[in-house]
Amino acid sequence: MRTETLRDFRVPVTEPAAPYAVSTGMPDEAPVYGEYPAYYEDDARTAAVPLQPGYAPQPPAPPAPPAPHHDPRQDPRHDPRHAPRQEEHLHAHGQGHPHPQAHAEADAEPVHTMSQGGPEEDEPDGYTPTYRDLPVIGSGALGGPGDTVQVQYVPQDVAGPGPLYVVGDVHGYLDELVTELRAQGLIDSEGRWSAGNARLWFLGDFTDRGPDGIGVIDLVMRLSAEAAAAGGYCKALMGNHELLLIGAKRFGDTPVVSGAGTATFQAAWLLNGGQRTDMERLQDVHLQWMSRLDAAVLEEGHLLLHSDTTAYLDYGDSIEDVNDTIHELLNRGDVDITWDLFRKFTKRFAFRDEETGPQAVRELLDTYGGSRVVHGHSPIPYLLGEVGTEDGDDSRGPEAVDGPHVYADGLAIAMDGGVTMAGKLLVVRLPLSD
Repeated sequence: MRTETLRDFRVPVTEPAAPYAVSTGMPDEAPVYGEYPAYYEDDARTAAVPLQPGYAPQPPAPPAPPAPHHDPRQDPRHDPRHAPRQEEHLHAHGQGHPHPQAHAEADAEPVHTMSQGGPEEDEPDGYTPTYRDLPVIGSGALGGPGDTVQVQYVPQDVAGPGPLYVVGDVHGYLDELVTELRAQGLIDSEGRWSAGNARLWFLGDFTDRGPDGIGVIDLVMRLSAEAAAAGGYCKALMGNHELLLIGAKRFGDTPVVSGAGTATFQAAWLLNGGQRTDMERLQDVHLQWMSRLDAAVLEEGHLLLHSDTTAYLDYGDSIEDVNDTIHELLNRGDVDITWDLFRKFTKRFAFRDEETGPQAVRELLDTYGGSRVVHGHSPIPYLLGEVGTEDGDDSRGPEAVDGPHVYADGLAIAMDGGVTMAGKLLVVRLPLSD
């Protein structure tokens, strides 16, 4: 007897976690604590969230006994994959919804039909598929801290992985993010995942500067569960502002030694656009989620990173080593180690110079694989040498950004459209032509 189950999708719960850090600066000069100074800067454990109170998975109704003189395994009417689900059976006989709690939340969180996916194969006699609700974070159309909602599996008939999308720095601009995701067909009018088996990667920097960083994190966490239930995925990389926010929460005003003297995470966070409303709404589940994000990933020849720096090479000779090393360093809880980690993530512009930039990109590609680096972190107007401000005072720069910037002999793609400078929040499908 074999019983297939859907994958157990998990999100982190509250528990003590390790701290994180931040800083910037020009080469051979003392760093400063503002991320965008007047001059250019240089270069898991998871625990399952409880299901709804009183919920118990309902098995499908057992198939009818085979007719006399027939082998049930040869009769498609008795294929358990065609058996009606228990909830359909109950509705058909006027017995109401099988899950009272799910019924109570039906108006706010619609529950979609769920069916067993996976490749077709000959099932042994007596095989019965099971169904499982997928708990995710958030409530309301766009997600948010609060109640657990139910997302059910929707099988996909499309063979192979779906299209690949990347999202640049969001920095708390939730409304702009929702607009762009809708424009690409990734979410519907209610903010729900609608892209089936598509793949979506966020390149980091969800908070600070903009008005609703926690709302952005809640949305990404919820879309991760919804996309997985639909056969795709929504994932995210760690940016320097994730490290900064965690550091401000965990270390606060604990002094750290930096090249510019004594500093604190709290002061650096505020100087770099930290929003007090985000800190007030920040929960342990957000901290745990951010702390477990990877720093690098390779997708179809694209090396996805947050920062345009070669500092990733300091943490390992493979993507797996880099991610494992960074996670281990964060878990040490050492303020100076995490501050140094944040300082390196905040470096930028390693690929911008026409002579040295392409070689810097090739060094990363030769080490980690891929044919192009895709990154966020450095606003495109800065990469183009257009001196703008975060308030958009210079109309030449941010307003002109309408798409990614391909540079360094075509080896690098910049995805930070400068939304914090009245630019554009970029959501783009890869591969991207020049």
